[in-house]
Amino acid sequence: MILNERDNRHDQALLVAQQMMTAARTAPKAKGVDLIEVAMVTESNIRILSDTMKQMYEENGLKFFLRDAENILEAECIVLIGTREHAHGMNCGYCGYEMCTLRDEGVPCALNSVDVGIAIGSACSVAADFRVDTRVMFSVGLAAKELDWLDGCSQVFAIPVSASSKNPFFDRKSL
Repeated sequence: MILNERDNRHDQALLVAQQMMTAARTAPKAKGVDLIEVAMVTESNIRILSDTMKQMYEENGLKFFLRDAENILEAECIVLIGTREHAHGMNCGYCGYEMCTLRDEGVPCALNSVDVGIAIGSACSVAADFRVDTRVMFSVGLAAKELDWLDGCSQVFAIPVSASSKNPFFDRKSL
């Protein structure tokens, strides 16, 4: 049997994305409290995400939403990583408030932000180990948040995954 890489590239990218999701899940969390949600977007849902980003561009006029909406159509899949909001009660001040109870509604706990960042780093390290192309995109994550694809998450980031000869997520055209 001869198996050409081109014939199973998509399946391999999906397998790597699943490993990325596992890495995000097992990443360290503040005080051992797991607030991270992780999912993979494929096929027609990538188009829904792209269309949502185009709507967001129409609403906010930020051109990079339009650029990124087109760019993710070149992805084999997209890993979403988000965090739900939870004050850890440490009164650390990293959020800008002296005490957790003084935080204004909507101000994220800095420890939640750190947790999602560590999960993203863990996922991207797996992608690097397997030499697939990725890019962390907050714009795509914001669209996924708008769609509420990670139930209850206040911060969502997206990592499109590609296994092509050139990383489509870098050296992109300016708009």
